[in-house]
Amino acid sequence: MGDQSMDQRIFARGDLSAFWALFTDNLINLMVLAGVCQFVFQMPAEIVYGRILPGAAIAIVSGVAAYVWLAKRAAKTHGRPVTAMPYGISTPVMFVYLFGVIGPIFWSTGDALLAWQVGIAAGFIGGIVAAFGAIIGPWLKRVTPRAGMLGTLCGIALVFIGTVPMAEVFESPYVGFASLIIILWGLVGRFRLPGNMPAGLLALIVGTLVALAIGEARISTEGVGFYLPLPWIGDLMTGIAYLWQTPELFLVLVPVQIYNFIETMNNVESAEAAGDSYPVATAQVIDGAGTMLGALFGSPFPTTAYIGHPAYKGMGARSGYIIGVGAVIPLAAILGLLAFLNNLIPLAAAAPILIFVALSLVTSTAGAVRPAHIAAVTIAMIPHVSSFLMIKWGSLLNALRETGVEGLPNLGDEALTAALLQQGAHYTGHLALSQGAIITGLIWGAIVASLIDGEFRRAAGFALAASAMSLVGIIHGASLHWPSLDRVAMGYLIIAAFLYLYPLVDAKAGERGTSEDSPA
Repeated sequence: MGDQSMDQRIFARGDLSAFWALFTDNLINLMVLAGVCQFVFQMPAEIVYGRILPGAAIAIVSGVAAYVWLAKRAAKTHGRPVTAMPYGISTPVMFVYLFGVIGPIFWSTGDALLAWQVGIAAGFIGGIVAAFGAIIGPWLKRVTPRAGMLGTLCGIALVFIGTVPMAEVFESPYVGFASLIIILWGLVGRFRLPGNMPAGLLALIVGTLVALAIGEARISTEGVGFYLPLPWIGDLMTGIAYLWQTPELFLVLVPVQIYNFIETMNNVESAEAAGDSYPVATAQVIDGAGTMLGALFGSPFPTTAYIGHPAYKGMGARSGYIIGVGAVIPLAAILGLLAFLNNLIPLAAAAPILIFVALSLVTSTAGAVRPAHIAAVTIAMIPHVSSFLMIKWGSLLNALRETGVEGLPNLGDEALTAALLQQGAHYTGHLALSQGAIITGLIWGAIVASLIDGEFRRAAGFALAASAMSLVGIIHGASLHWPSLDRVAMGYLIIAAFLYLYPLVDAKAGERGTSEDSPA
């Protein structure tokens, strides 16, 4: 244990830069979900700005308070300053709730109010499932190689947190480049900026000023008002009743919440790799409780310990940065300022901050695992590329329909799948890899890391677990289903059998080949 008298201040100089990074991350999520709910699902502003955003603010405040307490306890236990875990709405799960829960209800009924009610019910029940992850979370964290957990996070970081924002930068290069070079100079290069101004703040200011000058941003008070957070118990009960009448939606909820508590576990491991140790079970309970509270107050979207802790620790942050986010986001939601900021700050100005978070996670992972395990990290990233392709292929077809193209097949159509294959686009394989990508990435990273370490039984255990999950559709399936021994599940069984049995029948199975046996 370290020196208990060590300074445990909540605020440090690095909190200011970290605040702007985390605030921007949360702001972008809130801007995206507000836009989709309002303009795609036709929800009135009263629901979007009067219920969903204040509910999300309540969830964020509660989670921030819990993680500040957790950081204070960790600092006292270890006798040294720590960086609090970042917290907010889970980006991948947000999209699943938007287009896997809320969207289908709206498209089938045309009722935006009912879609929101079912959304908050799904969020509440999902929070319960996520909190139950605390039961197996500590054990799962103990047996899973770090390369598997961090590798699947790197896949998310590279594809969704890095590549998508980079594309947004190139869509508006005047704004994006102006913001990006400041982030690269101040946060990646760590060079001093004028007046020692935080790079994240300066990047937002410069990017926004450029956008205003060229007409890509506007100042508007539309949506500004006073939106008091209120519990929506009656609407929650209506949504739960609809869920019980539509049990197929549970087939979406359960796998995605398994994903969510594993994401929390991976982010806790990421923090530990950066030097800050937190109890994974406590973090999973906090995330589940925050999600349930947010749903009660009107937000359907799960909250979680955020990806990117190493980036904020690298800035020298402690707890002040999440306290700042926990104060500003609720204030902006209650006063309707999120609508104002949505009009004012272009995505291209904020996107470079997310690129920095992605870069930090990938580079910190490279330093947190043994060089031999980089292969495990790499294979764990691959399913997220497939996930990205599936999302964008679906977006392409939807865009074509909206432009008036008729007679388009759906993804999965037999003729379309065959045509894609002829063009070198392996739809079937990418579909299987994309379903449960974070779990699939973790499993393959764990198998490869265990194999590298000569832990054949542990590798076989992960292959067997993958087979069991594939049997019921947790991974490599569109939804949960009765056990079905398909080719993928059988393939995992064959791998498990080989890994377990071959070392028993060949005494030299655990010996490594010489350098002459290795590829050049």
